[in-house]
Amino acid sequence: MPLLHDPAVCNSIRSRVTQLTPSSSRRWGKMSIDQMLWHCNQVLGTALGDVSVELQPIPFPLPVIKFLVLSMPWPRGAFTAPEYQAVDQHVFEAEKAKCLELIDRFIQRDMGRADWPRAAFGQISGRDWSRLQAKHLNHHLKQFST
Repeated sequence: MPLLHDPAVCNSIRSRVTQLTPSSSRRWGKMSIDQMLWHCNQVLGTALGDVSVELQPIPFPLPVIKFLVLSMPWPRGAFTAPEYQAVDQHVFEAEKAKCLELIDRFIQRDMGRADWPRAAFGQISGRDWSRLQAKHLNHHLKQFST
């Protein structure tokens, strides 16, 4: 499983974010490019403790949810916590710069730390956050053809 802390994975994702433009074409979904970057920034912000999310009621035990979220392919239009739902327009260049800054802050945080914030579906480790961020960013960069 790719980790955002892996330099090759991180460099690839940073390069793909850098290549985004306001006219990057959306392959699926409803979000505009600025909304997608804002959405990714919210999730990165949660992992860094900058954004708080409500624990979502999920009818499965946490180990099952973790397996599904981290290991299974994500369908287009998958569930999104309310705090991550993009409804407003955002300034593209500002969101892009923030995304790159958040990625840099995220990879500077030691995966082995015990004080990683809780995800929307429960407490996860730094390693799992790194897997989740790599997978989440990749998912949305594919959404916008990069």
